[in-house]
Amino acid sequence: MAKLYFYYSTMNAGKSTALLQAAHNYVERGMKPMLFTALLDDVAQIHGEKGKIASRIGISSSAIHYDQGTNFWTAISGNVPNCVLVDEAQFLSREQVQQLAQVVDEANIPVMCYGLRTDFLGELFPGSAALLAWADTITELKTICFCGHKATMVVRVAADGFVEREGSQVEIGGNERYIPFCRKHFNESLKSGLCAGGTIRSQQRSALPEQYEMDSPIGPQR
Repeated sequence: MAKLYFYYSTMNAGKSTALLQAAHNYVERGMKPMLFTALLDDVAQIHGEKGKIASRIGISSSAIHYDQGTNFWTAISGNVPNCVLVDEAQFLSREQVQQLAQVVDEANIPVMCYGLRTDFLGELFPGSAALLAWADTITELKTICFCGHKATMVVRVAADGFVEREGSQVEIGGNERYIPFCRKHFNESLKSGLCAGGTIRSQQRSALPEQYEMDSPIGPQR
């Protein structure tokens, strides 16, 4: 019986690598996987390759773009793949998660979704919230904080090197903008305005803007 799977993590935990490995396993057995990636977060497109899912370790595969207007039931039912794999699943809408559940329940096709759980402020993405509610199987893909503990959160760093505390939930970026932390160091980074563990050069500490109140219970207002 097919299931809806949600594999979640913070940044740099190998989500795309795991997806591509799963797709390879199907292809190796003569089966047909169907891959999707979000149009607004096509990481491979940043590097000049459109319509691809790319991993940090250098492997990639062609994929179909989806956006908020994509109907997954319509897109998938006409192709009859052996499995469906969705990258950057945090960008799915609730309705699209329900469409993927319909693919599982009515077409008996397994669907594997890979994405972030929370954003740079620790809030759930809409797609992740829906998948946590609707998925049959939920699995955490793990990575580590600089301190060696499991990283579960991520901060977003502005061009000036300071940690952001407000702004759009979706902004494209890689390691230069998003840094994974354990919950303790996530909270410390938001409060101080500087990435914990010396990610930002020590000399920047002297340039900390006045709006960053080091002893504020809610942290810097940015």
